[in-house]
Amino acid sequence: MTREVPFLDRLSLPLIGAPMFIASYPELVVAQCRAGVIGTFPSLNARSVEVLDEWLTGIAAKLAEPSDGPIAPFGVNLILHKSNTRLAEDLALVVKHRVPLIITSVGKPDRVVGAVQSYGGKVFHDVISVEHAKKALDCGVDGLILVCAGAGGHAGTVSPFALLSEVREFYDGPVVLSGALSNGRQVRAVEVMGADFAYMGTRFLATQEANASADQKQMMVDSAAGDIVYTPYFTGIRGNYLRGSILRCGLVPEELDITSGKPVGVFNPHENTAKAWKDVWSAGHGVGTIHDVPTVAELGERFKEEYREAARLPSRFG
Repeated sequence: MTREVPFLDRLSLPLIGAPMFIASYPELVVAQCRAGVIGTFPSLNARSVEVLDEWLTGIAAKLAEPSDGPIAPFGVNLILHKSNTRLAEDLALVVKHRVPLIITSVGKPDRVVGAVQSYGGKVFHDVISVEHAKKALDCGVDGLILVCAGAGGHAGTVSPFALLSEVREFYDGPVVLSGALSNGRQVRAVEVMGADFAYMGTRFLATQEANASADQKQMMVDSAAGDIVYTPYFTGIRGNYLRGSILRCGLVPEELDITSGKPVGVFNPHENTAKAWKDVWSAGHGVGTIHDVPTVAELGERFKEEYREAARLPSRFG
């Protein structure tokens, strides 16, 4: 029996644009949705609850405008960590605006699930391990986002093949898969592996609509997978960052603790003029195949053609 997966009937591709700090602003989200893929952003990208209210109103209005193709729903990422003092207010706003998809990260999603499901919204939770996946399911989430090795930002270390296979042994619901995805062929491969959506952030950073500097976008074009540094130094949680951006901040990547779960010394912006996320740029291993900075619409058309080509490929074994 085919499992029920939300949103697929409103998409051009089974793809979710991952929420990215600073880079995911309404312009990028709207462009992604109008290209037929789910666009998302972290609520904290809006500097205040008042700005968030304006963003949610504006995005809904833009997505209500006519289009020749499917217009995908959008989503908001809520950070559940105790350091997020705006969580209650931001949750109230997404409920008010009936945001279709809520992505929860860094914490237990139980406080969000009931409120979002009350209006028919869906909650997908970021996980990096089987243990995290089971805890999220116990909270009643509607889907899991497997943040695997090679993904940008706060990525895990488990292969997408391994984590997806283990999760599918006990969970048959919606699964989103990430980990160095950068083209339409890989979106198709995610489906073949048994997931329902691909999760892609890094490739969308290098687009015209992303709220990132020209220098950051050019560094992504110039970088390869070997230029990604995995370290907990900047936030206390291990993540993937562009080596070049670390060097620009006057730091030596090889001197950062890239293996332990604790930073050598928590990055203190008061002692260093650089700031995590703003000056130290996140990216995943897929950066090595980024060679241009197109519009989201152009990238979406490219993805669709690559996806169709991959879907037509015959098996050598029949």
